[in-house]
Amino acid sequence: MIPPTSTSDTRFFVYEVAGLNRYQQPDNTNYVIRPSDNVFMQVPYNRMNEKMRSITRMGGTIVSIRPLNEHLSEG
Repeated sequence: MIPPTSTSDTRFFVYEVAGLNRYQQPDNTNYVIRPSDNVFMQVPYNRMNEKMRSITRMGGTIVSIRPLNEHLSEG
């Protein structure tokens, strides 16, 4: 028998993160590569804290968090 899924298993959130550079900067450069765009990450509810810690360790800043289906409830 398959256990029923809880609503927390199906909820996702979108993190908007600033300050993450998608490309590794080579060690032999004499200039800084500035991260230019914000990154959007889809995160399941049960992994939100883990992802927040990971983003912080990588030097990113979370700009906003919103439910993935937010646009469905508007309008």
